[in-house]
Amino acid sequence: MESITIKVEERFAKEIEKAMKLNYSTKTEFIREAIRDKLKELRMQQIDERVLKSFGKSPVKTPLWKDRVIREQVSKEYLKKFNLE
Repeated sequence: MESITIKVEERFAKEIEKAMKLNYSTKTEFIREAIRDKLKELRMQQIDERVLKSFGKSPVKTPLWKDRVIREQVSKEYLKKFNLE
């Protein structure tokens, strides 16, 4: 495992300590989880961008209810494809 050192403002460090006490035993664990969440968010953004570039907008108008169903189905397929479930 690689070690990374960071410096944060005292106010920010106190906020981290308050937040971590609820669900985390150490600051390291809290920060690792925050980094994992951010990386997952960035991967999802990249996937969204690729999907938009690949498919673009539909030339056919679909009702909103059907559009939601299609989006949910496509989202599930991409989550499986990119192992983000």
